[in-house]
Amino acid sequence: MTIVIGYVPTPVGEAALEAGLEEAKAHGDDVVLLNSPRRRSTVDGELIDEATADELVARAAAAGVTARVDQSDHGDDIVETFTKVAAAASARLVVIGLRRRSPVGKLVTGSDAQRLLLDLDVPILAVKPPR
Repeated sequence: MTIVIGYVPTPVGEAALEAGLEEAKAHGDDVVLLNSPRRRSTVDGELIDEATADELVARAAAAGVTARVDQSDHGDDIVETFTKVAAAASARLVVIGLRRRSPVGKLVTGSDAQRLLLDLDVPILAVKPPR
């Protein structure tokens, strides 16, 4: 089976990566690291370069997990991208990181993580980075 890990180069992404690799190793799963750029974005701080992608695949291999990086364009709807990637990979689980937000921040702004939790048809493991 396969686990899809949503990865961005932040503590939140690292928490998702670590949890996803542990889960994959424990169950003998392969991993797809989804690092999805925004459509029509010329600069995206969350997009990793080829060297970083190779490093992440090597980290997975060192943990005994086969991994590949998917940089499918997510345009305006990250949930649709996760849905497509999870379906194509026959994923049994999606792992995402959650960032801490204040109650006002939760009220005022929408959350891609919340939309994933509510709309994705695959089980989701949501993790937070250590404080």
